[in-house]
Amino acid sequence: MEDCLAKKMEITVSEAEKRTGRNAMNIQETYTAYLIETRAVESQSEGQCAPVDSLWRRYSEFELLRNYLSVTYPHIVVPPLPEKRADFVWHKLSADNMDPDFVERRRIGLENFLLRVASHPVLCQDKIFYAFLTQEGGWKEMVNETGFQLKADSRLKALNATFRVKNPDKRFTELKHYSDELQSVISHLLRVRARVADRLYGVYKVHGNYGRVFSEWSAIEKEMGDGLQSAGHHMDVYAASIDDILEEEEHYADQLKEYLFYAEALRAVCRKHELMQYDLEMAAQDLTSKKQQCEELATGTVRTFSLKGMTSKLFGQETPEQREAKVKVLEEQIQEGEEQLKSKNLEGRDFVKSAWADIERFKEQKNHDLKEALISYAVMQISMCKKGIQVWTNAKECFSKM
Repeated sequence: MEDCLAKKMEITVSEAEKRTGRNAMNIQETYTAYLIETRAVESQSEGQCAPVDSLWRRYSEFELLRNYLSVTYPHIVVPPLPEKRADFVWHKLSADNMDPDFVERRRIGLENFLLRVASHPVLCQDKIFYAFLTQEGGWKEMVNETGFQLKADSRLKALNATFRVKNPDKRFTELKHYSDELQSVISHLLRVRARVADRLYGVYKVHGNYGRVFSEWSAIEKEMGDGLQSAGHHMDVYAASIDDILEEEEHYADQLKEYLFYAEALRAVCRKHELMQYDLEMAAQDLTSKKQQCEELATGTVRTFSLKGMTSKLFGQETPEQREAKVKVLEEQIQEGEEQLKSKNLEGRDFVKSAWADIERFKEQKNHDLKEALISYAVMQISMCKKGIQVWTNAKECFSKM
């Protein structure tokens, strides 16, 4: 971890800017660009102030970077991006992806994504990632030149592997089930939080009615007027405070959402293992079939029904020379298949070893992050309750002085 990029470079996404331009289809569009700023850490430790390098990136470029990392490092649980459009929000919060509050939260999420990648022992060393941070022009061309799109597995192939693998690895099967359950639990938690936030919003805003009533009442009471007016003021302040409170709470929800999306990153690793296992089983099956064909040609006996067997019965047996030539071709294919099977076995073992090491790293990170997020959320709720107690304590004092 001492060699990770996060130790050598300060990385921030400092600004978000609304822009208008034309897309690849030459259609006018409005989008948000984010300013990435980087600064070398080494010169700062020597008492010098390193210059800040900066460049602008669109959300779609972050998506391209993550797609590249996911395909290039299939054994790694690649950090997710923040959501493109707001989801699981309380109803008074805008779900518009151009809303300033949402853009600000997405800016924080994009910065967190970059810091996650820069802190990862493997991803931080990737040259394309470094270019993303430091090279504004020609970066997309660099990504496309890697040909990573050609390595991407099709969804149909992945689905086929899921249903046709005969000997799935129990650990990855369990991990896949865990990721599904994690996503389900966090989704449910976020929906509950949104409903609670809606009700809380209503309760706070209703306190504004107290303020209005106390203010109207104070106008007809000479002796009690000042106390009622002051109590009404406290109620108005309390009612207005909920907007900032729930906006702050949304940041804690974003921390949970990150792990909602991490669940899909876990499944991606599991799917890749299924694909490798499927390819391995298909290669083993093909090799077994060729060995059987070779044996049948060599002995002149056919164990299983085949179209070729029927053809030879109808039109006569092959000559010894023809059989010998076919046997020779099959023996070469068998030798090639055995080498291929050996290579796939080694590749599979390396994948499992690397993937499981990264999954263990992820689990440690997840346990720490979710614990911190839930504690922070609880502290915020306690603080909110204390504010409510203080408002009513202040109101009580106002009533006592009447």
